[in-house]
Amino acid sequence: MSSASEILVDFQDDLAVDDTPSTALDHLKLSPMEDKQWPSDDLASMSKSETDMKHLGQGSHLAWDDPYYDIARHQIVEVAGDDNFGRKVIVFSACRMPPHHQLDHQKLLMYLKHTLDQYVESDYTLIYFHHGLTSENKPSLSWLRDAYREFDRKYKKNIKSLVIVHPTMFVRTLLILFKPLISFKFGRKISYINYLSELDELLKCEQLVIPSRVREYDAKIRQALKPSAQVPKSPPRSPPLPNQQFGVPLSTLKLRSADPEGIPLVMRDTIEFLKEQGLEMEGIFRRSANVTLVKTVQEKYNSGEEVNFGQMEDVHLAAVILKTFLRELPEPLLTYQLYNDIINFQNVEGTSQVGTIRNLLAMLPQENYASLKYLSQFLAEVSARSDVNKMNNANLAVVFGPNLLWGQDAAMTLSAIGPINNFTRTLLDNHQEVFSA
Repeated sequence: MSSASEILVDFQDDLAVDDTPSTALDHLKLSPMEDKQWPSDDLASMSKSETDMKHLGQGSHLAWDDPYYDIARHQIVEVAGDDNFGRKVIVFSACRMPPHHQLDHQKLLMYLKHTLDQYVESDYTLIYFHHGLTSENKPSLSWLRDAYREFDRKYKKNIKSLVIVHPTMFVRTLLILFKPLISFKFGRKISYINYLSELDELLKCEQLVIPSRVREYDAKIRQALKPSAQVPKSPPRSPPLPNQQFGVPLSTLKLRSADPEGIPLVMRDTIEFLKEQGLEMEGIFRRSANVTLVKTVQEKYNSGEEVNFGQMEDVHLAAVILKTFLRELPEPLLTYQLYNDIINFQNVEGTSQVGTIRNLLAMLPQENYASLKYLSQFLAEVSARSDVNKMNNANLAVVFGPNLLWGQDAAMTLSAIGPINNFTRTLLDNHQEVFSA
């Protein structure tokens, strides 16, 4: 391995110094030094969801005296809700890594593990934005090797996809050299994406806080393409079908529904099935489902066909469909109006929290309130069987929090996800008092 390491170091150094613009293949080179300046993304280019929590300190979701504050403030690692298949999304941005002398790489590894520990019991997707890795901030090969070994089976088992965005020849060569260390099963989970638009197959790009440098680089390599090789942009969304259930406002679904309480059809179907078949399923809501089946069920609902989960006998499919329905609402169940209040809910004194939640939920439209109450009562039944299904209120809050609320730009960051999950946990802990007449 030592000789291979030497070859790779030479290869990487060659790439690092060659920053001369060339052809459309320019995106295969290691990113140039960008004048050796390492500013954070301009505040103006950040999403509202990023800037709402800036008061916590330099972009960190942690207090200044937290042992991981120095790492978290760079926002190298983020959590971005769920992908299209119900899996948690973890994002790692290389361009946000400062030079070696400003970053403790061992501490970064521990922080990454600390973040993943909250999600590794569930299926998850890891997205790695490679642009911005240079000879100034790249970790050593020995660190990469140790990092792979540090992540034991607990972390590797439930990662369903490792997506490398804007890969270079360095990354591809690195993976070849590390092939003896990487299991065949894990290797099959790795995929390359050359343009941001290709992420649409995996998740909604707007839910990611993509660094401005990555967006600018993506635009640059698109412009460098010949007209015949241009990557097609995502087509505009087609108008909703007459019976569409996904991506439709709750107020519209209420008008169509014959349900006396105004509960959306997808919520009623999935929850009733899960009550019968899923309450004692270990890891309910933590597993992903067959991609083709998820799309098929969505198409059936949207075309007005009946969906019978009892015939399919797939608890995880019904669980993913429920989360997908909530995530695809044009406005979150808890509404944009309550976003700032919920983000700041952690500052409310414990004795006032139930009253505060009741006052906030009183501002919801009737159909939102009814759906949230119905969902919360069901999740209380799930939590009551946590000795079997391993899903207590804290775990359920991690799963459902990002599906109940997001910012108006749809972007999700660790700065927001913590307070949202905290609010959701408190809501579930006190659901009887909150929803009492």
